[in-house]
Amino acid sequence: MGLAKRLLEGDPRAAARLISMVEDGDPHVAEILAELYPHTGKAHVVGITGSPGVGKSTLIQALVRSLIKSGKRVGVIAVDPSSPFGGGALLGDRLRMQDLTTEEGVFIRSMGTRGAAGGLSAATGEAVDILDAMGMDVVMVETVGSGQAEVSVAGIAHTCVVVTMPGSGDDIQAMKAGLMEIGDIFVVNKADLPGAEEILRTLQNALHLDPRDRDRLPPVIRTISTTGEGVDRLLDEITRHRSYLMERGLWEERFRRRVLQEVMDLVMAELKNRLMRSLAGGERCAAILRRLLETREIDPFTAAREILSDLMGTGA
Repeated sequence: MGLAKRLLEGDPRAAARLISMVEDGDPHVAEILAELYPHTGKAHVVGITGSPGVGKSTLIQALVRSLIKSGKRVGVIAVDPSSPFGGGALLGDRLRMQDLTTEEGVFIRSMGTRGAAGGLSAATGEAVDILDAMGMDVVMVETVGSGQAEVSVAGIAHTCVVVTMPGSGDDIQAMKAGLMEIGDIFVVNKADLPGAEEILRTLQNALHLDPRDRDRLPPVIRTISTTGEGVDRLLDEITRHRSYLMERGLWEERFRRRVLQEVMDLVMAELKNRLMRSLAGGERCAAILRRLLETREIDPFTAAREILSDLMGTGA
């Protein structure tokens, strides 16, 4: 049976295989993804971002447990740092969520960043599509947690949850890093620690002082993910945000934004591949580089324009 058919029937092994094919750049995966694309656009994609140590994985565990109790099917894509040797995920998040892997209706996958910026793997969009087509009601995407550049998740999620904690300076970091702009819901996790009320007020004040015209003020929620305190309220706010997007016609808009970003990423990846092939063996490109490096007839900007023109014109 084909991988696409197996995936549409809910086979987790098919999902695992397809995600591996995407990560490995398997040329056969494009045809399968094309077959799956008409079945996408239904899952609620929830991005969970924040600095290391704020408890994102534990919070996701608690959310997943609540969701499956209500009969929802949940996919989790945990983006981990990449191995400096093999490029694969270091699997920290997947190991922390290991007790969920045996639950019915739950699929968890760790993915390495492989040098991609913004806290996500380059293959995250395709992995979301795969779990969406598989029939997952909710797909959670946890960013790698590197700190101040965790904003790429805004281009892939319907709902962005920014997680902070007391005592780590996350209130200041969030305001500096652009996370205030992408957050639909803010969470002060580990709220039993000293300073929780202070960071809660800081975030609320920052949101109230936001000069942008908002018709929805993002809520700030206290949670203690290890005990489950506040998790039900967070889940209610995530569900409420989905309804808000539907009512305002923003659901499809965010889906289109994600797909267009995915197209741009694929175009850029293909251009990069063509450039590398041309640099390795293209005579025309070699001639341009000789004029740049040896005779200095042209400057780097002119060389870049000529190489790009050559790539676009010949389809090298």
